[in-house]
Amino acid sequence: MEIEDTYAEAFDGYYSRMIVTGPSEKWAKVAVREVTGYATSMIGCSSEAGIENASFNNPDGRSGYIIQIWAAKKRMKNELLSRIGQCILTAPAAAVWNHCESEEMLDIGYKMRYFGDGYEEIKNIANRKMVAIPVMSGEFLIECEFGVSKGVMGGNLFIFTDTQNRALLAAEKALDAIHKVGGVITPFPGGVCGAGSKVGSDKYKFMRATTNQIYCPTLADKVKDTKVKDFGGVTEIVIDGISEEKVREAMAEGIKSIQSVSGIKRISAGNYGGSLGKVSIHLHDLI
Repeated sequence: MEIEDTYAEAFDGYYSRMIVTGPSEKWAKVAVREVTGYATSMIGCSSEAGIENASFNNPDGRSGYIIQIWAAKKRMKNELLSRIGQCILTAPAAAVWNHCESEEMLDIGYKMRYFGDGYEEIKNIANRKMVAIPVMSGEFLIECEFGVSKGVMGGNLFIFTDTQNRALLAAEKALDAIHKVGGVITPFPGGVCGAGSKVGSDKYKFMRATTNQIYCPTLADKVKDTKVKDFGGVTEIVIDGISEEKVREAMAEGIKSIQSVSGIKRISAGNYGGSLGKVSIHLHDLI
């Protein structure tokens, strides 16, 4: 297996990190799936979001998950209010707790208390200042303030194999290793981006991003500078993390986990000549 001498082009971004709990593992997962929906890429979505991993030492002792929500700093408050208000508040018996260490805090719980229409209360639970909003399923608990901090978005790995099925299986194995690192998410569906893009367009100038034709197997015989002439399948994994170190660690663990997988021909990464971001993560530095 070849590890190409190239780098992933990542960039700085802002995230909020929280724990979502529910009356059971099933209902905690329902809440986190809803709140992290339609958040694969800020190219077309208002945010990027994902489930980091299961959380076991939760403030209320219930089942829960750690999630991250990434957005432009100036719209982070609205993003959190909208997503939490529509997707966690409405989930049966859910609660949400800040899990972001930061000096900068947003008054999300304080703002959301108005849904209680005057019946809300401020409570101290597990040494945290919480808003308790009466709802049909009992009380919706939300911490008064949530942190927002700076991290790194867009770390990535490209996996080239002899068949598309093997490319997907290899990505699944890499994702298992990546999510053991902690502090990172993979925002695309199931953690895999099946339609990698390039910045801008060669033909449609109004497009911010378009298909990355050099990585499309069906165009291997049509595109002069194709990267997949000798490969049957390719998948991309995109990683956002609370620090550059965490993104690097996640990429390294992903590579290690699939080095012995049959059918993998090459591991590479996406970069765009500095037009996307200023954080360069060289693959050879990781190994």
